[in-house]
Amino acid sequence: MPKVRHYADLVAILAGLMWLAVFWSVSISARIGSLEPTLAAILALGSMILVSFAHRPIRVLLRRYHVRKRRTEMWMHILALPLTLAFLLGIVIENLITPLSGPQKMLLFNVLATAGWGVFVLTLLVKWLIHRVNGRRQGGS
Repeated sequence: MPKVRHYADLVAILAGLMWLAVFWSVSISARIGSLEPTLAAILALGSMILVSFAHRPIRVLLRRYHVRKRRTEMWMHILALPLTLAFLLGIVIENLITPLSGPQKMLLFNVLATAGWGVFVLTLLVKWLIHRVNGRRQGGS
């Protein structure tokens, strides 16, 4: 069972990293005025999705409960919370400091989403360390 959890953690971390690449590519595209970074990120994301749907062993593994649960946790960290916080912080910044443009709002979301992904990875690392320490204590007793 722990092997499935480690696989689920790895899948969720990589999926989050893929989506962050797409989010950041939109900001980069807005900054330089070209669609190429976004198109490249979407092409890479689409290729990985196609491989995960076409390759049967990966498709079977991605259906497991632990993988779906970890990916849902990842989405909460990189999408749900950052969107809410970016909305609230955007309102506060616009009312107290200065109006924000579209790229600045996207940058605010990207920074919060990256921080959320980092928290997600640290959470998984702490869970893994706790599980490992508990396993040693039970194995040694």
